[in-house]
Amino acid sequence: MSEAPAPVYATGKRKTAVARVWIQPGSGSMQVNGVPAEEYFERETARMVARQSLELLELGAQYDVRVTVAGGGHSAQAEAVRHGVARALSSEDLERRGPLKRAGFLTRDARKKERKKYGRPGARKRFQYSKR
Repeated sequence: MSEAPAPVYATGKRKTAVARVWIQPGSGSMQVNGVPAEEYFERETARMVARQSLELLELGAQYDVRVTVAGGGHSAQAEAVRHGVARALSSEDLERRGPLKRAGFLTRDARKKERKKYGRPGARKRFQYSKR
C-alpha cells in the first residue's frame, strides 16, 4: 500500500500579505482560506495572478493547492499566493527554478508603503513653502 506524497510547503509574501502554501499532486483544485480560489478572489485578474506559476509550467491540473493568506489587499494577496506557489514548485523540482526565475515569480517584491515622517504631511511630501 503506497502513501500519498507529503505536501510541499512554502511561504510567499507581497507588501504586508503573507501566503502559506501547501501543494501536492492532485486534480488541480486551489483552496484559499478554505474557500475555492474562484470565490475568494473576486476579480478575474487576481485569479489569473494567483494561478500564474502553475500555468507557466503547464501544471494547472496536476497539483492541488491549499493556501492560508492574511494581510494586505486583494492584489497583494494574489501576488503573495503566486510567490508561494512558485517557491513550492521550485523546491519540489529544481528543474522548474529557471523558468520561474526568468518570469520573476521567485523574486520577493520588496516594495512596501513608506512610513510617514515627522514634520511632513506624508512620507515624502513637504508642507507648502512660502518665500514671502
